[in-house]
Amino acid sequence: MAKNIKSFIKKNIVAFIAITVAIITSFIIKPDKVYWDYFDYNTLTGLFISLAVICAFKNIHFFNITARKIVFLFKTTRSSVIALVYITFIGSMLIANDMALITFLPLGYYLLISTKQEKHMAFAFIMQNIAANLGGMLTPFGNPQNLFLFSYFHIDSLEFMGIMLVPFIVSITLITICCCIFIKNERLTLVDNFTEKLDVKRTIFYSILFIFTILVIMRYIPYLYGLIIIPLILLIVDRKALKDVDYPLLITFCAFFIFAGNLSRMTLISDIISRLINKNTLLVGTLSCQFISNVPSAILLSRFTNNYPQLLVAVNIGGTGTLISSLASLITYRTYVTYNPNKQAYYLKLFSILNFSFLTILYLVSLLLFSL
Repeated sequence: MAKNIKSFIKKNIVAFIAITVAIITSFIIKPDKVYWDYFDYNTLTGLFISLAVICAFKNIHFFNITARKIVFLFKTTRSSVIALVYITFIGSMLIANDMALITFLPLGYYLLISTKQEKHMAFAFIMQNIAANLGGMLTPFGNPQNLFLFSYFHIDSLEFMGIMLVPFIVSITLITICCCIFIKNERLTLVDNFTEKLDVKRTIFYSILFIFTILVIMRYIPYLYGLIIIPLILLIVDRKALKDVDYPLLITFCAFFIFAGNLSRMTLISDIISRLINKNTLLVGTLSCQFISNVPSAILLSRFTNNYPQLLVAVNIGGTGTLISSLASLITYRTYVTYNPNKQAYYLKLFSILNFSFLTILYLVSLLLFSL
């Protein structure tokens, strides 16, 4: 039992921290009827059903098959790494950043190992990580924090994309430049023994479910319909998809809702956070991500400001920087160390250099953008 608990904590450290701080604050603000108002049920529903449909796609190997076909169109190290990074970048816009990494990091490992280009693995993984964190910024469902802020502030879809467009363009430009500078254009020889074929019928069916999910997230369909229809359908066609949903992520959201709600009811702390966030939302939001990650930062700081454009940008660009600034970064680190247990120091050094470079440039661009 103790071993299982230790294993859960190790694999889900952010969820454990979230539960811990929620419990601690619950001793100060005793549980009452107001607790039910802490939760954003639209966000939780959107996150749950999107993760479920994504798991269904994953179970038919849709992402691996599609990604492999794209990668094998390219014949050099540089173009293949760029393809990997772009796949992750685009994938994060559609299936969320952490799921994009879980899906496409193993593909990166396979590509580099099978072509004897292991020397580029740390760089490729870090760029995939940056791409996952920044690629999802353009869509409301691309990152968990986007989904929450989109729902919490009732942001219009076009306004949302307008706010994030410039940081998005800068991000993809920086990613492309880095890949061109750090990876030589060497010829690749790649032998693919992967024979899995795409299940066309299920792909079409799951695509319909995904479109339905997007309509729920965009508030065109009431969230209760999504909460009932998607699980019922998956119970019939793919129960494993429901089983594979990232429930610790959902628990993390619930725990941080409690934590943020309780903090907002503590007068002294509430006043301090309110003064800081309203003085410089972009800076405070970005710094907050470096210490408590971007999802909890979005949930917490949303209680103290109405300046959602700056907060939205902050919790997206703030996903770069430290290793704990984004759950996706922890996933990438854990995956890399699994493949390369003796290269942790090298990875962390390169990770810090690249991530803080991106963070600095994106922050300065965003600061200029909001000052105009």
